[in-house]
Amino acid sequence: MYSPWKKLDKYKGDKIAGEWPTIPEMFDITTDEFPNNRAFTIFNPNEFTLTYKESNVIINKISRYLSFKGIKKGDNVALAGKNSPEWALAYLGIVNMGAVVVPIDYALSNNEIVELIKLSDSKLMFSEVDKYQFIKDNSVDLLGYISLNSGSENYILDLDDVDNSFEKPVESDIAAILYTSGTTGVSKGVMLTHKNFSSDVFLAQSNLKIYSTDVFYALLPIHHSYTMTSVFFEAIYVGAEVIFGKQLVFAKILEDFNKGKVTMFLGVPMLFNKILNGLLNGVKKKSIVLYGVIRFLMSISGFIKKSFKVNPGKKMFNFLLKKASLQNIRICISGGGPLAPSTFKHFNQLGIDFVQGYGLTEAAPMLALNPKEHYKVDSVGKIISNVDVKIINKDAEGIGDIVAKGPNIMLGYYKNEEATKNAFTSDGYLKTGDVGYLDSDNYLYLTGRKSSLIVTEGGKNVYPEELEDAFQLYNEIEQVLVKGYLKDSRYLSEGIEVIFYPTTEFCEGKTEDEIKSFFSSIVKDVNKTLTSYKHIDRLYIAKEALPMTTTKKLEGMLLIRNLKT
Repeated sequence: MYSPWKKLDKYKGDKIAGEWPTIPEMFDITTDEFPNNRAFTIFNPNEFTLTYKESNVIINKISRYLSFKGIKKGDNVALAGKNSPEWALAYLGIVNMGAVVVPIDYALSNNEIVELIKLSDSKLMFSEVDKYQFIKDNSVDLLGYISLNSGSENYILDLDDVDNSFEKPVESDIAAILYTSGTTGVSKGVMLTHKNFSSDVFLAQSNLKIYSTDVFYALLPIHHSYTMTSVFFEAIYVGAEVIFGKQLVFAKILEDFNKGKVTMFLGVPMLFNKILNGLLNGVKKKSIVLYGVIRFLMSISGFIKKSFKVNPGKKMFNFLLKKASLQNIRICISGGGPLAPSTFKHFNQLGIDFVQGYGLTEAAPMLALNPKEHYKVDSVGKIISNVDVKIINKDAEGIGDIVAKGPNIMLGYYKNEEATKNAFTSDGYLKTGDVGYLDSDNYLYLTGRKSSLIVTEGGKNVYPEELEDAFQLYNEIEQVLVKGYLKDSRYLSEGIEVIFYPTTEFCEGKTEDEIKSFFSSIVKDVNKTLTSYKHIDRLYIAKEALPMTTTKKLEGMLLIRNLKT
């Protein structure tokens, strides 16, 4: 078995103090091995790049400056910004001096960011200018802020180099606190250690080889554990390059692909579905005959790859891949949500090794990854090495609750002992909240979600309880239920729907159309207050009270809120 973590043995006792390297230890090792490799690059608005050696100098400078500002080992420091080399340097500068980084979704509202800063006890903030001014005006008790914007005060690359010492972290120290949602009502801060991240990075590579010559494209928000580990850390741990994409504009993405010769593209199902549809529909519009021929050749290519472990598609369809700027892509990885098996299959047929994985923030996040040489289309992946995943509470078909234990599993939730206790089984396994089964080769298959969590096509987590709370002030509502529904069976994408049971008083004298029109207007008003990925796109009016058990649950799974009590 390929064991990439064995490379660490030669550094233990010298550059690595513990069993697994800390993030700073690994960055130092990579800098020694590949000092002149490009580390962080951006093309928008102008090309800017830093090598590993150049980055390491700036990272240590940031750490010294934080020490000068009064930050000590174990202090929490917030980081809110768009994907950029500055974001990467800020993150690494924080953890390099033993502080804890709190990455915050830049797309959240200013009020939500303020609440997360308070909730996390952050003492200082790295921010883009537009966010900081609001935070400052709303009396958040911070030591100050460091800007990610060039040309502004306290710009991260213009900080004074002060002569301050700082303490390095150890592998058991917390590296980051990642919040699962944007509001304090349901937010839980996942505490992940240096060991959690490092072990996950190296163990995942047993299922998928990564090289120093690879070029990763960081398009999805890097604050999320999926991009943070699978792009950011995977790249810096092998000496690869990270190109930061800021815009979800396909023309710009494809331009970056060409310019940067991107080889590794990690995304969510929505991105891959759009790319694939654009590619095949373009052929179909030009010639239905050519489209038929290409689809036939794709099936042959897929059969050869699956049967003989060779990949003829890259040569067969090079002319087509070039049109979509995909000719340099070595591997595409999908995560963050359910992927249609047809999308998985078609990318592989076209010659691009396409794999999908499975995990959650509490697992740093990877638990399973499909090896490109031995992938199974219907599986979310093979369990990564040294991680124990098992199925408990099985039914007659072997389907049950998925739980996991390993070096990548979180310490717990920040200042939330009850939630931490509830997240684990009595014998220390993390409850994933998902339902599925394992085959004889240790490949994992998902069959459902035990919790009410909704995962959108864009890979965003939405908590129904959070949206239900938004309807509390409407006296016309007796009961409300928010849940996910299968929006597109082809792509397994989830939408968000709401079911209302109105009060008897409100319904008196009104037609069904009048009632539905009123509640439609309520949904529109609530949607205006929500981040776009949380928007409710379908509603129903219940004619009878929603059935509840004594524990206020519907069908044994979904929480019902009675907003009158």
